Formats: sequence, structure tokens, C-alpha cells
Amino acid sequence: MKIKTDIEIAQENEMYPISDIADHLGIVEEYVEPYGHYKAKVDYRVLNELKDREDGKLILVTAISPTPAGEGKTTTSVGLADAFHRLGENVMVTLREPSMGPVFGIKGGAAGGGYAQVVPMEDINLHFTGDMHAITAANNLIAAIIDNHIHQDNKLRIDTRRVTWTRVMDMNDRQLRYIVDGLGGSVNGRPREDNFKITVASEIMAIVCLASDLDDLKERIASIIVAYDYDGKPITVRDLNVQGAVATLLKDAIKPNLVQTLEHTPAFVHGGPFANIAHGCNSVMATKMALKLADYVITEAGFAADLGAEKFVDIKCRKAGLKPSACVVVATVRALKYHGGVSKKHLEEENLEALEKGMPNLMRHLENVTEVYGLPAVVAVNAFPSDTQAELELVRSKCLDMGVRAVISEVWAKGGEGGIALAEEVRSLCEQPNNFSFTYPLDMSIEDKIREIAKRVYRADDVGFDLKAEKQIKRLELQGYGNLPICMAKTQFSFSDDPTLLGAPSGFRIHVTDVKPNSGAGFIVVRTGDIMTMPGLPKRPSAENIDVDNDGRVTGLF
Repeated sequence: MKIKTDIEIAQENEMYPISDIADHLGIVEEYVEPYGHYKAKVDYRVLNELKDREDGKLILVTAISPTPAGEGKTTTSVGLADAFHRLGENVMVTLREPSMGPVFGIKGGAAGGGYAQVVPMEDINLHFTGDMHAITAANNLIAAIIDNHIHQDNKLRIDTRRVTWTRVMDMNDRQLRYIVDGLGGSVNGRPREDNFKITVASEIMAIVCLASDLDDLKERIASIIVAYDYDGKPITVRDLNVQGAVATLLKDAIKPNLVQTLEHTPAFVHGGPFANIAHGCNSVMATKMALKLADYVITEAGFAADLGAEKFVDIKCRKAGLKPSACVVVATVRALKYHGGVSKKHLEEENLEALEKGMPNLMRHLENVTEVYGLPAVVAVNAFPSDTQAELELVRSKCLDMGVRAVISEVWAKGGEGGIALAEEVRSLCEQPNNFSFTYPLDMSIEDKIREIAKRVYRADDVGFDLKAEKQIKRLELQGYGNLPICMAKTQFSFSDDPTLLGAPSGFRIHVTDVKPNSGAGFIVVRTGDIMTMPGLPKRPSAENIDVDNDGRVTGLF
């Protein structure tokens, strides 16, 4: 029997009109702005109407260090929400928006998979409600204003060698990583080195995901540092006086997007900062709105518990005043065997020795969740047909040694029905008291905060700082940015900054190469290793498989 693709499963689903989903949540019609029949924006001002409601319980879904074998974090998040729904609970799931770059590059989206998806899947993975384009335009308006100011007499004395703001686009294009622009004579601007980032790496994306309302958005935009003058003084968007224009482009993008799962569970899909470059969480506004509308809110943080979950805790929760009730750590037998040294082509073969060798990766992430972040946890073992009973039992026993249950999740194949046992365990964990805590206090020095993350979460021996990074840190502290949280830019594939060090490596140092203030977003970006902010396309991009027929039916999209 032919296995249906994700898009085939999604296209066979009969969605409810989005007005029905909004009605189920009790959202007054005046706050619902439909984008067609099956998706809508919800005006953030509805929060004023809901302010007296008690918040629901927040459940974080994170994972082990990602591998080519895949972990299924979004699939688990969606399926878990559907399972709560089947248990009769009032539940919502809040997810990040996909970037189109990976959609057309390496096959994979961000709408879940199998029978645990958010729909309309094609819209969500493509243009959706236009948020990515609005963020791209807002970012590039700032870039155009900077170069125009330099061209028009440069009254702010912007040093063209120290323009830190870059243009973005929502597509993978390595050709734009390092460029020279402004060529062709003085009428075409001033020649300078420049580069592009992918849209989800823009500080504008981070700001949209952290803003509480339009006024807060505007103030954060005004505070963005875009360049330095000849004396080393920072130049902000406020100096250029375009924060109002930039916010105007984003007035709709800051409103959460309401959709549904295949089983009609309400879902917010809003905002999408990368987790190895930015903070990797959906918008604060969507999460807060969901907590007022539902008794249980399932959310995810990008990549593994050392990246997305740490930033969820130390940036998003700290800034938004959120306190999670429980955490789900997603793992697969296949991925754990990969961490144990098995090549991708042999992952379907039983290998208890390799599985045991790879288990420390899961154990370390569990230790971070339970001991560093102080949250009760359950391991969701995302099931594959090749998993053997001996392998599953090994995972269960190792987790029980830590006092954590491992529950088999079959949501990819069975939807919410395959996540009932997981949902029951999570619901039980939500009733337990927890010791939720941050990784570091904000009043530590920048260097000490970096070391605290590196040592407590990554288990590094120490941190080495390039001379450039040391100077940047001193300047930031002199300029009053020393009390901001840290956003580590690190490979997602390893606890270290070397993507080849799998499992739970030890005896390594984290190497800091660059430290930059995202003053509008309100955190400091610390780059380690070789992190790219503009991905490239693979040898055979997924774009070659995607097509649309004369009726508008999309094929080849996962």
C-alpha cells in the first residue's frame, strides 16, 4: 500500500471554516480578520477583553540534538494538542511560522507531519498571511534609509565600514552572503561591502515575536542599533526617525494567525526566528493570547533543549513573565543510534550498543530541563516501524533511572489517538509543583552569563573569546547593555560549537567570535563557531519537486 505524503493527507482533510474555530474559542467577531476561509488574524487588542481570565497551563515541547534522521518535534506538538482535545480538554497549540527558504531547499516544513499537522498546510508553508514579506519589507526599509542618509550628505556621520544593519530575503541564496553594492558612480550610492541574511534572522523578526503591542513594537524598532559613527557612537533607528514608517509595515504582521489542526484543534502559528541564530520561539503575543483562551497551551522551541529551550526560558519567559508547567523532550530511537555512531543508512537495524552509546545526549537534555530549568519532564519517543521492543525498553529503563517516564508517541500515524498516553502523562505533570528557574541572573557580567550557559547547559570546560569579541563586550557594558539576556548563536547539531561532536561531548571549549547587541529585541547575540545567517540551497533543492496544476492544486510539497 502506498504511503500518503503529508500534503496528500492535508488535502484530503475537511477543514472547518475559521469562523467556527474562532467561535469555539469565544473570540468576538470584531477581533477576527479572515484571510480566506481557513485562516485569520486575531487582533491583539482582544487581550484587553480577556485580561481578567486566568491563564491556562503552558507546556513546552523540546527535543534532543537534531540529526538527519529527524525527531518530529512539531509533529509531536500538534499530535499532543489533538490528544488533549480528544481527552475533552480546552487546548491550543502555538507554533512558529515556516521560512520559505528551507521549504524550497532541503525538504521539510514546519506544519507537522502525517496525521498530526496544522492546516491549510500549503498556505502555512508558503506565503501564509504575508508576515514574512512584511518583516522583509520593514527590514529593508531601514537598510534603504541608511544608505540614502549616507548618500544625502550623511549628517549623522555614519561610518560606512561600520554599518551593522543588513538586508534580508525569505529565500536561501548563498550568492548574497557577501557582496559589494553601491557601484556604478555617485548617483547610485556609495560603494561598500554588504551582505544579506535570511528574513527569519532579522532583528525585526525577533522584535515582532517579543512585542506586547504596537506602541511597544515601535519603541523596540526605534532602539535598534544600525551603525556606528566615526567616533564609535551607536546610530539607532530613532536617529533616522523612521520607526513609525517601519511599524506601519508591521501593523498586521504583529497579529497572531489562527488556523487549525487536522482534528480541528485551534492553533496559533505566528513568528519564526531561527533557534541557532535568534531565540527560536513563536510570538509572545500568540502565547499570551492562547493562555487566556485555553486551559492547556502546547508550544515548542526550536531545535534542542540546549538552544531553543534555553532561550525560551531565559529570553521569552523572562521578558513575558511566563512560567511553564511541564516539558516534553522528543527523541527517536533512530536519532539516538545516530548519536551513538550509526550511519543514516543503517539506522533501521537494531543496535542496542549504539543506542546505549547515544543515550547520554538525551540524558543531558533531560538534566538541563529538570535541573537547570527546574521543570517536570516526560520523554516522548516518536515511534518508527523499525523500532524494536528491546530498543524501546532500553530507552524506557534509562529514563526511569533519572526518574522520568518515556512514553511512546504514535501521533504521526494515528493523530491525536496516538498521543493519548503522552497527553495523560503531561496532564499529570502539570499538576506537580515545579522549581522553574533561569540559567543565570541578569546582573551578571556579559562574559559570566556566556560562561554560565556554556558550562551549565552545554557542559563546556570554559569559553574562549576572540580579541574582537572582548572589545565588543567592553563597549556594550560601557554603553549600558550589560544587563540584557544572552542569545547564543551556535550549531544545533552538538552541545559544543563543533557540529561533528555528537552525543554528550566533554573536554571542549566554546569559542566566541562576535558579540552584537539586538537592542530592539532586548538581547545580546553571541556568535560561536561557524554560524551562517544566509543558508544555501542543496545540490538538488526541493524546488525541483514542487508544482501546481491549472486548478491551483499543489504537489511535491512534502
